[in-house]
Amino acid sequence: MPKKIREIKAMLLKAGFLYRSGKGSHTVWNHSLLEYGLTISGKDGSDADRYQERDVRNALRDLKQLQQEDEQ
Repeated sequence: MPKKIREIKAMLLKAGFLYRSGKGSHTVWNHSLLEYGLTISGKDGSDADRYQERDVRNALRDLKQLQQEDEQ
C-alpha cells in the first residue's frame, strides 16, 4: 500500500529537511547536508507515486550516510 503524501512530508520534516512552496501542489525540500533537493507534488491526502517514495528513501539513506561520516 503506497504511503500518503502527508506521511512522506512528515518523514522529511523529522529528518531535518526544510521546505518551500512551489507552484500548485509542489513543495521543494532541501537539507543542509545534501547537495540536491527533492520536489514533492500532490495533495496531502493523495497516494505517493513509487518514484516519490524511492526518491525520499534514497535521500534519507544518503543523509544517514553523511551524518555517519561526520561523526567519524
